[in-house]
Amino acid sequence: MSFLIKGLIRLRFLLTSKEKAYDRIHSVLSVYKDLIIRLNGDEGRRCYRVPAMRGVDEDMREWSIYMILEHNVIVNRTMTAIVDSLARNEEPLNLPVKDSKKDVMPSGNPGPEQIEAFVASVEDHLRVVKQLKRLRGTLRKRHPIFGMLDAHGWHCMFCLHLEVHLPQIESVLDGLKN
Repeated sequence: MSFLIKGLIRLRFLLTSKEKAYDRIHSVLSVYKDLIIRLNGDEGRRCYRVPAMRGVDEDMREWSIYMILEHNVIVNRTMTAIVDSLARNEEPLNLPVKDSKKDVMPSGNPGPEQIEAFVASVEDHLRVVKQLKRLRGTLRKRHPIFGMLDAHGWHCMFCLHLEVHLPQIESVLDGLKN
């Protein structure tokens, strides 16, 4: 990712309030729900190769909807734990993701349970963030691409990550129709 794009994303985080990120996450969750709520098991398990997309690594391009959701659940839970710890000025420990490349990959055959797990992981993040008083100026933890982020940066990253995988889900659904 180019230095310019990284800088623009960090600027976006700086200019985004806690409430605006919260509202955006809630809005993006609604779009996800509209897309995935009607899936049947076969559709959700069928892999489809999407075109190259911003933020979607090569080894993530041929996933099923359930695989994308499972990946998001893993990442969501990790980011929520990071935001919660940093906002309390505690070092995040015992995170589900140690290796940001390997530990975020979905299991072999996730199923429809990923819909409920995904929705719960986003709602849990929103619940946790709502209870936190301060996200800016907290301890920081390194993100593998964007460097050191405080709790606010990780909260904004949560939203960005959902936004990255939304077009992927839309592309898979479009591909399954053809």
